[in-house]
Amino acid sequence: MKYFLILTAITLLTSGPAYAADDGHSMPDLPNVDWSFEGVTGHYNKESLQRGLKVYRNVCSACHGLKRVYFRNLESLGYDESQIKAIASEYTIADGPNDEGEMFERPGRPSDRFPQPYPNDNAAKYANNGALPPDLSLITKARAGGADYIYGLMVGYEEAPADVDLLPGQYYNEYMAGHVISMPPPLSDGMVAYEDGAAETVEQYAKDVANFLTYAAEPELEQRKRMGIKVVLFLIAFAAVMFAVKKRVWKNIH
Repeated sequence: MKYFLILTAITLLTSGPAYAADDGHSMPDLPNVDWSFEGVTGHYNKESLQRGLKVYRNVCSACHGLKRVYFRNLESLGYDESQIKAIASEYTIADGPNDEGEMFERPGRPSDRFPQPYPNDNAAKYANNGALPPDLSLITKARAGGADYIYGLMVGYEEAPADVDLLPGQYYNEYMAGHVISMPPPLSDGMVAYEDGAAETVEQYAKDVANFLTYAAEPELEQRKRMGIKVVLFLIAFAAVMFAVKKRVWKNIH
């Protein structure tokens, strides 16, 4: 009992709010978005994935890379081979050296990764007031809250309270640690056209791009969940068989 009380006291003294901010303003809970990929039987919404890809390409790709995703991976989003080739060819890829030892540029191919927006980190920092935009390939795995965090960050821009001083190039975001972020509000209503009739609002853009980035970080999610269900069903059946065997073997022993 004594050791339990000591451990409890240590835990209370060393723990703090999960989203505490250091500017005197409390961090609200992340939005609780209803994602199609949640739950044991969760799956990706391909229409949302395609819209999220469009938001990434039209908005996010100007500053953020997606270096772990290949164009050929877009097949899982419902694109056919000709569509993937068309998307890849819209990008210019640095390649080489050629027979003369020179680097050259060519249209993208399905076997290429999404190209980086900057040639190196220093160029990225110079273009963004010293801040290095993170690669988005694994961003939903790298941030607590995953897709909810990405959604919250996209919709969390607000006017700074009177007691918060922002430097030039800084913005107030209620879901950012410390509430100060160097990225300007990336989304606005109507900035990306949707052909399928989905709402062209900040909230819908944020949900779609968070959905797409979750896929980018975990493209095998659906396969993993299907395999998990099969394994659980197998274990249940196996346990039932073993129980029947045990009853038969030991039925005459009391």
